[in-house]
Amino acid sequence: MSDRERGSATVWVLALAGVLAVVGAAAVLVAAAVTARHRAGSAADLAALAAAGRAVTGDPDGCAVAADMARANGARLATCTVEGGGVVAVTVVVPVRLGPLGLHDATARARAGPAGG
Repeated sequence: MSDRERGSATVWVLALAGVLAVVGAAAVLVAAAVTARHRAGSAADLAALAAAGRAVTGDPDGCAVAADMARANGARLATCTVEGGGVVAVTVVVPVRLGPLGLHDATARARAGPAGG
């Protein structure tokens, strides 16, 4: 090994470690976003089912039940529409902190009601 090449392995190891750290941080942020999206989908499904269960019986306050269910699942009910036949459509929002990228929202929609409705 010549004197010119002395220490070059250290530079390569440091560069590789930096690249791996950036890739690891990006993977963690993507995982957080995907997890929030799945939480939003579950919260939307449960909120829509709860509201539809009330709407089918003629309860006019189905959207209040949907809001309670969304809140219980760490989400916020953004929209709720009770359609004819007891069909309910909801949109929920789950906040997700993406480190240096700040606070963002994961949004999901769901629709529930009687079969054929």
